[in-house]
Amino acid sequence: MAKSEFDGGWWMFDGRNSMAEWPMADGRVEHSMFSTMILYKTNCKFAIGRSPPAIEHRASTIENVLHLTPMQLLNVPGIIIESQTISSVYLEREVKIDFFLPANVPDPSLMHLLILNDGQNMEEMRFAEIVSELTVEGEIRPLLCAAVHAGEDRKMEYGIASTPDYLGRGAKAGAYTSFVLEELLPFIHSTYAVRTFAGKAIAGFSLGGLMALDLAWNHPATFPTVGVFSGSLWWRSVDQDDESYNDDQHRLMHQEIRKGKFHAGMRFFFQSGNMDETNDRNNNGIIDSIDDTLDLMKELCEKGYDGEKDLRYFEMPEGRHDIATWGKAMPEFLKWGWSRVSVE
Repeated sequence: MAKSEFDGGWWMFDGRNSMAEWPMADGRVEHSMFSTMILYKTNCKFAIGRSPPAIEHRASTIENVLHLTPMQLLNVPGIIIESQTISSVYLEREVKIDFFLPANVPDPSLMHLLILNDGQNMEEMRFAEIVSELTVEGEIRPLLCAAVHAGEDRKMEYGIASTPDYLGRGAKAGAYTSFVLEELLPFIHSTYAVRTFAGKAIAGFSLGGLMALDLAWNHPATFPTVGVFSGSLWWRSVDQDDESYNDDQHRLMHQEIRKGKFHAGMRFFFQSGNMDETNDRNNNGIIDSIDDTLDLMKELCEKGYDGEKDLRYFEMPEGRHDIATWGKAMPEFLKWGWSRVSVE
């Protein structure tokens, strides 16, 4: 049985055939059984649960009513976790998204939005626990996170939208970009009845990090903040074993930055691990993944970004190219991006 005061924050009831008690204006107590979730907004206050009779009787105050599928309810303090599915026209598949919503947000317009590629890895990363701890401790601002599960065609859907790599990988990156901009974002705004967010960001891991950077770089008004964890910044138009290969000419994301324009307000977070790989194609004693990241950061600085103010580089001495490492780096990223206090 669920019972709650209407406190104006996110309000959740277990929708699996629960009984709720609703105090009525005339002193009666009405009991209601419900088996679905409704997100409703009344007097600029949001709630998740069945609309109580007292609210239903004041229908004129209800601005938005949206039916949701039952949530995956986990015992994670400070956040609400829910899974949704979008039938994507652009990707021609069902796309699963896990949502991590901050609880008890008095004004949803204060929320920031973070989209994460490779959302299927969030459980292994213990992402819910990380966000929960930072939220409960008051270390980060209200953050709604949407973790998008990759499909079977991940190496085609992630990449650079303008061109595939030398093997033709990333050919559907343009479709993924359209999915995020034209399907996912409208879905989030309508489903959660949030007209505007305080800010939007996108992040990803490995090839998903490359995709996040490409999407943000080419749509800076939508995603002025981006996080790249062990990004596949080696992505190239010519095989590195080809005699004609040249770092300055054939790394595709570096070329995207070089031919692009400076956009004021963009912020970049890069994470690398000293044990990401062992390859060192130029034999300078620095592994390729770190070389590629530092070179791309140089391109950003040459474009006009401030290396101290606009860029954050987090190098992990024991960092590997794996989910465990990215999980350890995640709190650093979240506090950098959404700390309640200034992070130098």
